[in-house]
Amino acid sequence: MDASARNAGPAIVLWPLPLIGGLLPAVAAIVALWLSFKLDLIAPCMPLLDGCVSISRAARHDLPNHIFRALVLPAAVLQALTWLLCAGWLRGTGARARGTLLVLPWLGVLAGVFLILYGTFLGTEGQAYRWMRRYGVIFYFGFTYLCMLIASGTLWRMAQAGTIALPARLDRMLVALCAVTLLIGLAQVFVPPFLDSADYRNRLENVLEWYAALAFTLFFLALAWLWRHARIVARLGNQE
Repeated sequence: MDASARNAGPAIVLWPLPLIGGLLPAVAAIVALWLSFKLDLIAPCMPLLDGCVSISRAARHDLPNHIFRALVLPAAVLQALTWLLCAGWLRGTGARARGTLLVLPWLGVLAGVFLILYGTFLGTEGQAYRWMRRYGVIFYFGFTYLCMLIASGTLWRMAQAGTIALPARLDRMLVALCAVTLLIGLAQVFVPPFLDSADYRNRLENVLEWYAALAFTLFFLALAWLWRHARIVARLGNQE
């Protein structure tokens, strides 16, 4: 056994990071929605089908707001850590240090910061706070989507080159999730202007928001599956 192996600390599996980081916002939204129904803050409905309420509206007041923020804020940290580690892992598995891969950690940190900004000020009153909530969620979605593009594109190129083996052609699944998310974003921009009713526009935007959040969650779950399959670990070296 060489010196590096002797000095290596216990292995820490990393796949729970994207798993928990991806699930926490989904759990937060579902719990906030359920509590809002139970507390009569909003009328019961199915937002994935009729767009009756946005994620923000479901978690804006009282107990749902507190629980939502308690779950989203740590999720922001876990997601930022996921992108930081993802960039290092991809470089370590032989990915070329392209410009996009080099900025992946920075984009991931920015995404986490804007998610914290959104979660912190959700439910507060005032024009400045509304501005921070609105742009917090916009930039969170934008920077996270860029991270998804970079990671999935890198994995797809590596799989095509045969430098990495992915279970169940996971590279295609990740690219497909990015494509679906892009279509959702384009629909949010171009479809509402063609709707005459403001109610229909709001409902469509709400539906698309829920499905975009679902696509993000599925991406993190797929990344967790990949990390578990690849047995990604971190080790703390013993200093002697």
